[in-house]
Amino acid sequence: MSKRKGLTLLGLALIALLGALAFVAYRLDSTASAETAAPAPAQGLQSLAELNGNAPSRRTLDIQSWTTAEGARVLFVAAPELPMFDLRLTFAAGSSQDGATPGLATLTNAMLNEGVAGKDVTAIAEGFESLGAEFGNGAYRDMAIASLRSLTAAEQRKPALELFTQVVGAPTFPEDSLARIKNQMLAGFEFQKQNPGKLAGLELFEKLYGTHPYAHPSEGNEKSIPGISVAQLRDFHQKAYAAGNVVIALVGDLSRADAEAIANQVSSALPKGPALAKMPVPEPPKAGLSHIEFPSKQTHLMLAQLGIDRNDPDYAALFLGNRILGGGGFGTRLMEEVREKRGLTYGISSGFTAMQAPGPFMIGLQTRAEMSQGTLKLIQDIVRQYLADGPTQKELDDAKREVAGSFPLSTASNADIVGQLGAIGFYGLPLSYLDDFMAKVQTLDTAQVKAAMAKHLDPDQFVIVTAGPTVTQKDLPPPTDKPADMPSGVPEH
Repeated sequence: MSKRKGLTLLGLALIALLGALAFVAYRLDSTASAETAAPAPAQGLQSLAELNGNAPSRRTLDIQSWTTAEGARVLFVAAPELPMFDLRLTFAAGSSQDGATPGLATLTNAMLNEGVAGKDVTAIAEGFESLGAEFGNGAYRDMAIASLRSLTAAEQRKPALELFTQVVGAPTFPEDSLARIKNQMLAGFEFQKQNPGKLAGLELFEKLYGTHPYAHPSEGNEKSIPGISVAQLRDFHQKAYAAGNVVIALVGDLSRADAEAIANQVSSALPKGPALAKMPVPEPPKAGLSHIEFPSKQTHLMLAQLGIDRNDPDYAALFLGNRILGGGGFGTRLMEEVREKRGLTYGISSGFTAMQAPGPFMIGLQTRAEMSQGTLKLIQDIVRQYLADGPTQKELDDAKREVAGSFPLSTASNADIVGQLGAIGFYGLPLSYLDDFMAKVQTLDTAQVKAAMAKHLDPDQFVIVTAGPTVTQKDLPPPTDKPADMPSGVPEH
């Protein structure tokens, strides 16, 4: 069944805003072994008795890779356990490729399944649904994706693939659909004006990235969207959805021959063309604080600085270091000091978003307006102390156990695996990357984590944006095991 017949207002807003504001580090990927021709053996459930207090074993993957005649890179994992397959196309067609037209990439992606020759959006949706297939798509800063889940039986697989290749390779971009989706996006921009957290996030990216392609929101803005034409969508599709600009990830009940046939069918249906240029490295931003006046009881606090790209050799050390600082939920330093001991927020988190070019390191929370300045200083002090001292041995050991324990979940489903393959291919990581990553995490010591965090973060270089009312400030409560009360309201996500 189709995941959407047309983008609803809320759905479109969420897709775009997630790309604009996300600051949680990439979830741990699955493991991968070297490329071979044999499919991975089926694995059954592991009983608790067999674990004997150890972390569950991870699903063994056998990643095979090749390149189609048109230049598309393919990554494939055979998974015969279920009679279905997942196909994911990852294009370097995110909003960083918008050029002078913010929102072009998001609008192009949103229009893919609005029409093909002989079928409108309803017919496309009904076509997938009648086959028990699912179509999905989305556009973000670095990438745009299109996905298909289908049964592998020929009577479902062949027509599902035929419809999918039409949708991705030859969309018609009907004018009536374009007008409808533009209206939905414009309504979404009006909604953003009532959301202080979204306003803060948008300004933060502008301050952090300046003139870099990552600076503008993925969904564009109320000035750019109305003027985008069907001709512009077609031109963008022709260059950004080209076969040389895509990674094809396949996971499921398929032989190598089946996978090659599917990859060839998809690749040949796409426009012909090379990969687009990689993103340039952004200029370092000017540190400082900006405030957005907004009538509310709480203030949104966002702190950021440039982080790393996805290929940085310090990625594993930073992943582990941030998990201790604020990326691991309860038990992190930020949660312990800001929420647990003082009751200043429902939640606070930090994270590196590693991208083609250096992505942001961000810390975000909501707190009582009258304590916002004190809370901000507290966060800066926590970061400063952590960078100066590094993690304790206990913190490091606990974080390593958490990573090892959660790692098997990263290969729990074919959908998880196909997304991970797409990331490996898109960011040019080695097929052994996930195995290498886990091995690296487990060998890190406190000195290495401290050095990596101090190398990439500077407590005096935060770009800070706050959104809330200007009110008389109060002193922070002293730390205690039982804070008096929590901030009013539920935090926005």
